[in-house]
Amino acid sequence: MDISDDLAADLISTAHALADAAGAVILPAFRPVGGIAADNKLADGFDPVTAADKAAEQAMRAVLAQRRAGDAILGEEFGRSSGDSGLTWVLDPIDGTRAFMSGTATWGVLIAVSDDTGPRLGIIDQPYTGERFIGGLGQASWRGPRGSGPLATRQTSDLAEAILFSTFPEVGTAQERAGFEAVRDRVKLTRYGMDCYAYALLAAGQIDLVIEAGLQAYDIQGPLAVIEAAGGIVTDWQGGPAHEGGRVVAAANATLHAQAIDLLRAY
Repeated sequence: MDISDDLAADLISTAHALADAAGAVILPAFRPVGGIAADNKLADGFDPVTAADKAAEQAMRAVLAQRRAGDAILGEEFGRSSGDSGLTWVLDPIDGTRAFMSGTATWGVLIAVSDDTGPRLGIIDQPYTGERFIGGLGQASWRGPRGSGPLATRQTSDLAEAILFSTFPEVGTAQERAGFEAVRDRVKLTRYGMDCYAYALLAAGQIDLVIEAGLQAYDIQGPLAVIEAAGGIVTDWQGGPAHEGGRVVAAANATLHAQAIDLLRAY
């Protein structure tokens, strides 16, 4: 859909308000003495959810009820609510709940606003470190406690020189892990368990690749918008659209993306 300058400004302002609201709820619950209590969503496996996840999404939904009541919402904790504007807010209140409950700062608040083509604007927000990354609708920037600046991905052109991040080997089937390892065995450096912070670092020009599987729309739409605004590419493992989740590869540039896809397509 066409988005006017006035609408874009309102969406950007609303996205920041959502991130502010979520962070205000989450931060008091982070790193308590004795750790964080979490429930498990799965009968077989471990998919944690905390009271902070739910409270943060409720806080963001309250902001949208005031500011953008006609928009639809897709949230990890409370599902879908309908709208009539043609826009949907896609919310992951705490992406990386395992990290959150473990006291590490790789979790973040993910926000996207999408139309029927995919995300038009995204935010990756890390309230504890004070870093926010925004991309889309003319935005491609970061801000943090030590300043602010534009986002721009790296120009690494050889897989052998690339830095790869992922949540593997914890997430994914055996076949998906094999696909990931086919790329891992070709790169210079691999780091694990970085959650959504990996996508922020890719957009900020610090790393070259993120490869994941088993994602939901709310896991990827915010990062996708941020990375594409910074000059990167995000697709599924076959090179198709990735905004609905599944198997995802995010690359700093087209050359590196093509080399990774050549390996991943076999899986």
